[in-house]
Amino acid sequence: MKLKLFSIILALFLAVQTVLAAPFNANAKTKRIPAGTKFQLQLLNPLSTARQTGEPFSAILVTDQTADSDVILPSGSLVRGSIKNIVPSKRMSKGAILYLDFDHIVTPNGRQIPLSLSLVGRTDMTFDGGITTTRGYSDAVKKSWAKTVDITKNSIEWGNDIVNDGPAKYVTVPLAAIGGGIGGGAFFIYDAIADMIRKGEDVNLNSGEVINVILVDPIDVPVI
Repeated sequence: MKLKLFSIILALFLAVQTVLAAPFNANAKTKRIPAGTKFQLQLLNPLSTARQTGEPFSAILVTDQTADSDVILPSGSLVRGSIKNIVPSKRMSKGAILYLDFDHIVTPNGRQIPLSLSLVGRTDMTFDGGITTTRGYSDAVKKSWAKTVDITKNSIEWGNDIVNDGPAKYVTVPLAAIGGGIGGGAFFIYDAIADMIRKGEDVNLNSGEVINVILVDPIDVPVI
């Protein structure tokens, strides 16, 4: 009698496990989100190239995803992923590179649907989809030049502000421009040389930061 009862309990347990393991019934109603759909995700964890490959992270959808005017993935839906790879920073100001892997999204009825996403719309991306800080020496020099231009502009504005309108501006503004040009030029030369020696910076994404991604493959979302 005990053996028979144990067999019944075991059979029920296995049946429940089979139901829970199934992604969804083959006859369940689904709606498709096509490849190429853009998502906005808000990070729930900070990410950095100072962390470890394989470290998990979570994000949430910022906006609703609809199909046939129905919301099938509401804002707040959870997306999980992990750090796929990290390339350390190098000399010549070559920044570190962060690669992300998006694993699955959790639907409103609790199903976990695998998905493939790629980052888009960033100016700090590498050709193969990573996130970096500087791509190398030429990129670092461009940033140094932009700082040099800012120094000169700020000097001219300072020369324009220290005196009231009048003939004195014809003296202070040119002098400030010359001083800013000399100072900016010195900064540029120093920083350009330093960029050859220093390592690039780590990539840091803050918790709460919004990233744009695109759906590589279509997904079929079961609806209630």
